[in-house]
Amino acid sequence: MINLSLKVKEQIQQAKFRTGTATLFVSGSTAALTTIEHEPGLIRDLKELVEKLIPSTRRYHHDDRWGDDNGFAHLRAAFFGPSLVIPILNGTLALGTWQQLVLIDFDNRPRTREIIVQLIGEKE
Repeated sequence: MINLSLKVKEQIQQAKFRTGTATLFVSGSTAALTTIEHEPGLIRDLKELVEKLIPSTRRYHHDDRWGDDNGFAHLRAAFFGPSLVIPILNGTLALGTWQQLVLIDFDNRPRTREIIVQLIGEKE
């Protein structure tokens, strides 16, 4: 799980946006974007919950078809989704005090991920 909040906030500041929206999209079908309080306990809780809901040890039809044993990663990514839209207010993301924007890579092997950030709004 990678905290993207600071990088996106820096992009907003560099572009001098005052109000608007930040749209984020991760390309690839085994990763997702969400918001969470990025602290060790909650990160562990989320991992445990996801494992209960969509176990990595179960056999999936995708695995039978492709033989890559990552059907669970595709389902987890579909469950969370690949994109987020967050308001920009007063030149920053309108996130809660303990809310961070994160990338979750569910795949069972290393991947290079591309995050597309589109900023729309009014500049200073």
